[in-house]
Amino acid sequence: MKQERPYAGFTVTKKAEASLVKGHPWVYDAEILNIDESSAPVPENGGLVDVLSTKGRYLGTGFISESSKIRIRLISRNANDTFGEDFWLRRLKYAWEYRKTVMQEDISCCRLIFGEADQFPGLTVDRFNDLLVTQTLSVGMERLKSLLFPALVQILREDGQTIRGVYERNDAALRDREGLPQNKGWFPLEGEDIPDSPVTEIMENGVRYRVDVENGQKTGFFLDQKYNRLAVARMAKGLRVLDCFTHTGSFALNAALGGAAHVTAVDISASAIEMARANADLNGLTDRMDFVVADVFDLLPSLEGKGHPYDMIILDPPAFTKSRRTMDNALRGYKEINLRAMKLLPRGGYLATCSCSHFADEAHFKAMLRSAAADAGVSLRQIEGRQQGPDHPILWNVDETDYLKFFLFQVV
Repeated sequence: MKQERPYAGFTVTKKAEASLVKGHPWVYDAEILNIDESSAPVPENGGLVDVLSTKGRYLGTGFISESSKIRIRLISRNANDTFGEDFWLRRLKYAWEYRKTVMQEDISCCRLIFGEADQFPGLTVDRFNDLLVTQTLSVGMERLKSLLFPALVQILREDGQTIRGVYERNDAALRDREGLPQNKGWFPLEGEDIPDSPVTEIMENGVRYRVDVENGQKTGFFLDQKYNRLAVARMAKGLRVLDCFTHTGSFALNAALGGAAHVTAVDISASAIEMARANADLNGLTDRMDFVVADVFDLLPSLEGKGHPYDMIILDPPAFTKSRRTMDNALRGYKEINLRAMKLLPRGGYLATCSCSHFADEAHFKAMLRSAAADAGVSLRQIEGRQQGPDHPILWNVDETDYLKFFLFQVV
């Protein structure tokens, strides 16, 4: 006897079925063939629906989004699941226990929820000491946040963690695709006053930072390079280091704390350089650092012909592409800066280079590096190849979770 379901059924194409069976959680609008409302009507935007194969096989249950090309985001493939408060509390506790295991002493500064990788599609939660910062990019999660955010705070506090408040950074263009307004501000916790400041202090790899969760990029600070910065710090002792696209100075500060002879931190943003300078002062490192406001694409060529002023160059640019359509242009940009850096370094110098663009995948990024090395007339001796930290877990069946490439080379 066919099991009665409380949700409308959306039949999808064989292509979509194949993707879902392999473990990907998304259904695109063009992949929906028909809708069966015999069990229940189609819910309002952000509600739950079942996904079915052309033969009526149950493939999963997920949130529907009326505005997005990603029409359904699965949250479960178990037909016996019910999606009340207990279901979401289990998910939150599971995510927290995972972070405690993989982050250990770094638990006070890490990503707690990483969207699809934690089965919270479209939701990011970062922890910066006593503040949680959220970014909600799907209408399904938007509808659930009044349950999720207080519950997460309670779980952490019951485990002995001090949490002062929750700040929402919903000033992201991706919300437009979900039909959601952009905004930012404190999420109200019942019976509690709004925190008096959106600024907190964190420590990462022994480096102190002041983090402004209201005005910093994304959620306030980039956590995914934590252990890649540590890899640079281990190599930097006695070296002259150039940190390009420094932002708040994180790679530069790690290098300086690691014993670099001198570190030059460069960014096109004057406000970013001021933050980097302030962080250097906070850590007592200004005597071994200088700060330059410049476009890296202009700076690197201007250094040619001046010998080899640096022993290590770090390239941590923003994502040069956020779509497949612009990937070729992005790879040209990556090649330009890597080629220039390879030419500037002496034989035996060190290059740390990375890309945070999912679309410029590892195969394309490696091919670009090989081409740059050939044009520069050098060889690359790989020391380390790394990805994002374990608090940003990679699901092998969801390519979008695998985005950060980081390589540390000796140029020979």
